[in-house]
Amino acid sequence: MNTSLRRGLTLVAGLSLVGMLAACAPAPAESAEAGAEPASSAQGFAKDENTLVMGMVPDQQSVESNFQPLVDYIAAKTGKEVELVQSTDYAALVEASIAGRVDIGNFSGFTYVAATNGGAPLTPIGVTVTSEGAEPGYESLTVVPAGSDIASIEDLAGKRVCFVDPGSTSGYLYPSAELLGAGIDPETDVTPVFAGGHDASAQKTAQGVECDAGFAEDAVVESTGIADGLFAEGDLEVINRVTVPGAPLVMSTNLPDDVQQSLRESLQNITIEQIAAEGIEITDAFRAFFTELVPVEDSYYDSVRKVCEETGAAQCQP
Repeated sequence: MNTSLRRGLTLVAGLSLVGMLAACAPAPAESAEAGAEPASSAQGFAKDENTLVMGMVPDQQSVESNFQPLVDYIAAKTGKEVELVQSTDYAALVEASIAGRVDIGNFSGFTYVAATNGGAPLTPIGVTVTSEGAEPGYESLTVVPAGSDIASIEDLAGKRVCFVDPGSTSGYLYPSAELLGAGIDPETDVTPVFAGGHDASAQKTAQGVECDAGFAEDAVVESTGIADGLFAEGDLEVINRVTVPGAPLVMSTNLPDDVQQSLRESLQNITIEQIAAEGIEITDAFRAFFTELVPVEDSYYDSVRKVCEETGAAQCQP
């Protein structure tokens, strides 16, 4: 990847950090003595011992709807309030994690690698399996509007291309590798459009106004985007598929040991049936991407690190 692309990625990734970090920063306790360390920091929690702050990548149109069953399950098993925070962009989530303002989170593989490269105290609890009997992972899809004359990655040269976000695994990192493999520079050989989310990338591509082609994860293209009315079935054609490592559910290693152990015991190997057995309503959006959570080691994301090396993407570092 050329130096102009790396500089451009760094600039795009850094523009929206300040607002997120300010929003995530806990307010100092009114009774705290001057110069005293905040209680939440001393206890190892992002906010306080009764709350788990859950950071989310900005992937879906309605994070609350899509992830609420998992949020409710975590709350039920830990006895703590789960405060759901959807970041303004991927880079903001990385910075919040490095700053210790996230207790748990649903990350992309790319976001996890970037955060831990920057020293974020995170470890994976497990990885989402999207369908019964499947291996962990999902697909990055290259899509075009129905009837398009674009038939391959090579045809994207000179086109307006929708990406998700400079920090997205399946919406930018792996697509960049695909483009580079076809001899196409993701910055100079296409006109990049950063849509902000998988749903927006797929929708803009289906509309065919801002983007001639785009990248998005399979669940959005084939299920949730249609269910949410963003586009109709048949509006998009898939011209390429690439498997990427599954999205990790992570936790902060700053949390007290007993809390970390409780999260592992409560969440590793859970199935959608176990969540439903707690009396929690399972939404169609949640069912589209979650069947079970299986344990995973940090080394599972070495393939993401390899793609980082191949592309030289600046977002692999905070």
